[in-house]
Order: sequence, then structure tokens, then C-alpha cells
Amino acid sequence: MDALSDLMRGVRAHGSLFGSTTLTPPWSLHFVDGAPLSLCTVLHGGGWIVPQHEPPVRLGACETALVRGPGTFTFVDEVGTAAVPVVCGVECATPEQGGARHRLGWHDPGETRDDESAATTLVVGAYPVHGEISRRLLEALPVVLRVDAGGAVDPVLDHLAAEVAVDAPGQQVVLDRLLDWMLVCTLRDFFDRPGRRAPAWWAAQRDPVASTALQALHTEPAAPWTVAALAERAGVSRATLAKRFSDLVGEPPLTYLTRWRMTLAADLLLERPTASVAEIARTVGYSDPFGFSAAFKRVRGLNPSDFRRTATTVSPAAAPPVAARTGSAGSRT
Repeated sequence: MDALSDLMRGVRAHGSLFGSTTLTPPWSLHFVDGAPLSLCTVLHGGGWIVPQHEPPVRLGACETALVRGPGTFTFVDEVGTAAVPVVCGVECATPEQGGARHRLGWHDPGETRDDESAATTLVVGAYPVHGEISRRLLEALPVVLRVDAGGAVDPVLDHLAAEVAVDAPGQQVVLDRLLDWMLVCTLRDFFDRPGRRAPAWWAAQRDPVASTALQALHTEPAAPWTVAALAERAGVSRATLAKRFSDLVGEPPLTYLTRWRMTLAADLLLERPTASVAEIARTVGYSDPFGFSAAFKRVRGLNPSDFRRTATTVSPAAAPPVAARTGSAGSRT
């Protein structure tokens, strides 16, 4: 398994309520729920993403942006628009509001205009992001990640535009998978663009030696890996593997493995509340629970029992689960 696939294991669309919101200026949609990750795509027209405490970002036709929470953001026709903000969040796409069947093709004509090119069609989906594994992906992203038209996302947009225009059996499953597809393609496009500051693990995946070692660590994290074993897997000397991995990833391979194991363990401690620390330790490759506890505290700052106790007593309001949503609210003039 590659690093990106592993980091995205807790990032999945489920029951996303896609909507095609057609807007005519002036408009201002304020997305207030602070979703961990929101995907915004303009099918036609254009507008501005205005994140909280960050500069505005222009989004044109067939362009996509990812907005990282927990800050809120606004989508407007122009920076400084006179439009009264329409509050949008999870409640905008609940079944009580009509759900996907009602929202697909929903259209607020706003001000009547002869110029149809003034209309903008926006699709927004928000991702819940669960656990420490997916949080590592979020930490690698800027607050707003914008991808131009003309990349790997374009074929997905064609499918998306066709799907939101119909109401067919199995549509919800198709929309969920399209959202997942779009997210992966958007990340690939962004990380591969010249001049982008891609995370070290992404760049390392382009190197045949480091990528082989990374794939081994992510596929079998509990295996008794040594630098020699990873070097043998990659078909190079121990010294070559150690230097190439450290240069590209930014840390030695076994240090990376320890941090990754502790990330896995943090999620397991919460996902399996009845499992003992010894059981979690064995799952991530430690036969000695005391050695595991020492490593966990060194990396995470708390021993496993304290981490579990602290995490489970955090108020739900501090980290609310966010359902997938759509930007299915229009402007009022």
C-alpha cells in the first residue's frame, strides 16, 4: 500500500448529498460548519473562495479547491460583494430539506439576466475526517488548495456534471464514489504541479528505492523490519537505502516506522476500547507492551492508557463528526 492510500483510509464519502447550485450575481454562500475538509468545484462560471483569516482565492470554470477546516469559508461572486450571506452547513442538505432528490438541479435564478454566462454552477462536498491517520494527511495541506482546469480532475467533472443532471437508481453510491475520485485526483494534481510544496512522503514515492521501502512499511507495519531487510526488499545496499530514505523522507526509515506505528496505535486505542494495551502493541508489531508504551509516550507525549482516557473524555463539541454536505443554497437579491 502506498502512503497516500494509507493516509486516506479514514477519508471517505458516505451519503454525500451532491447539489448543483446555480447562482447569479451578487451572491454570498457562507459555509459555517467548519468541516475538516471541503471540496469545491465550479462547473460553469466562477467566483471567490474566501477562507477565514486567509487571502481570497479565485475559482474559475472546471477548477477545484480543497478547503481545510476547522475555519469557515465563504463563496462569493466578488470580493466585497454586497450580497447578504446565505448560511450553509450540514443542515442545508438534510433529508428534511429534500436531500439529493430535491437538491439535484436546484436553481435559484437570483436577478433575471439576459446574459446566461453570468450564472455560476457550484458543487460542494464536505468530508468527515476521522482519526490520527487521516489527520496526518490534513497536516500536509494548505488551508486552500487550488487545482486548475485541464488536469486529472477533468474526466471526473464530466461524469459529475452528467450525474447531477439525472435522478437514477444507485445515484447516491455513484456520487459518493465520484467525490472520492475527485479528491484523489485533486491531491495528485496539486502535489505534482511544478513549484508546489508536496509533503516529503509524496516526493519519495517517485524514487524507486525510497518508494519500495515506504510501500513495505505501509503494507506490513507490524513486520520486524530492519534497515537491512528494507534494503534487501529494495535491491540496494543498507547504506544506500538509509541515505536515500533519509534524504527524501526527512528521517531514517525506522524512525518513520515508529511514528507510523504510533499513529496506527492511536486510532486502534480509540476504535477498540475494550482491547488491552498489550493487544494493541502486538497489532502494531511490539511483543513487549512496556516497550510499546515507552515508544508511544516518546512520540505522542502520553502513555497509551492516558491517551485513550483523555481522548474519550473530550467533549463531542470539540471535534464534531461532520456529515458530507452540498452547497445547495442560492443567493437572494
